[in-house]
Amino acid sequence: MDLRQLRYFIAIIECGSFSRAALQLNVAQPSLTQHVQKMEAELGAKLLLRGRSGVSPTEEGALLVERARAIIGDFGRIREEVASVGREPSGTVRIGLPTTVSDILSVPLITRCTDLYPGLKIIIAEAMSGFVVDWLTTRRVDIGVVYAHLSEPELRCQPLLQEELVVLIPNSEKSGDVMPVSALSDRRLILPSSAHGLRNMLDTVFEAHGLDLLPVIELDSYSNIKRLVEAGYGCSILPFHAVAREHAEGKFGVMRVNEPELSRRGYLVQDESRPPTRAAQIVAQLIGEMVGELIAKGNWPGARDLRRLQPDGESRVD
Repeated sequence: MDLRQLRYFIAIIECGSFSRAALQLNVAQPSLTQHVQKMEAELGAKLLLRGRSGVSPTEEGALLVERARAIIGDFGRIREEVASVGREPSGTVRIGLPTTVSDILSVPLITRCTDLYPGLKIIIAEAMSGFVVDWLTTRRVDIGVVYAHLSEPELRCQPLLQEELVVLIPNSEKSGDVMPVSALSDRRLILPSSAHGLRNMLDTVFEAHGLDLLPVIELDSYSNIKRLVEAGYGCSILPFHAVAREHAEGKFGVMRVNEPELSRRGYLVQDESRPPTRAAQIVAQLIGEMVGELIAKGNWPGARDLRRLQPDGESRVD
C-alpha cells in the first residue's frame, strides 16, 4: 500500500460511495475499485460492505481508515516540520476543546497565535470532553483539553486549571450562600445526561456520600439548562464561569457547595507516541499562557491556575 491508496480509501469511506469519491478525487471509478481490490488482497481481509445506499467499512476497514488518517496526518506534519527548519514556525495544529473552554479560550488563542506566528494555522473542534478524548486517541487532534486525567500511556496529561462548580437556584426559591451536597438530594435537579463528563463526576460524588442523584430533567446543553433554571423548573450544578454572566444579570441565584466543595480539573493533553511538531509545541505553550492570563484577569470566573502542578493521575470533583 502507498499514501495514494490510503487517501483514496479515506475518500471512499467519507463519501460513502465509489462514484462520489471518484468525482471528488477526479479519478476514474474503475481505478478506485482496482485499488481497493489490491488493498484487500494485500491485507487478506474484506474492507468494504456494498449496499444499495453505498459502501460502509467492515471492522477491518474501519481500523484501516482510522490508521490511514493518522498516517496521512503524520506525513503532512513531517513535510511542514522539514520545510520550517530555520524559518518562522509554520504548519497546522488541530485542537479539541470542550465547548465551555472554547467559548473563553478560542478567540484569544487564535488572535495571539496569529499575531506572534502568522505562519501557524490553528483548527479548533468543539465537543463534550468525551469526544475530545476520542479525537486524541485516534489522532484527529494534536492537542486537547479534557476534564479527566487519562490513563492511556501514550497521552501526556498536564494539570491546567481547576474550576469551581456551583448550584443554580431559581430566583423564586429561598437560598443562602452555601449548602452541603446532602441538601441537593431534595432538590429538583436539571443536569446533563450520563454521556457528559460533568454528570459522571457528580454521580461519583453523590455515590461516595450515599446519596442518589436522580435529576428530573436531563439534557446536554448548558444554555438550555440555564433557561430552565431561570424559568423555575429546578436547580442545576454547573461550572461557575459558565453561569457567571447570567447570575450577574439576576436571572437566577448561585450557591456554593461545601461538605465537600465541588470542583473539577482541566488537563492539557498531547499524544507522546510520536514526536510533537514544533508548531504543536508552540501552540501547547500558548494555551497554557493564555489560560493563565485569562484567569489572572478575571475572565475565567471561579477558575484557578494549576500549571505548576505535576500530573497526579487524579480525575476529581473535590
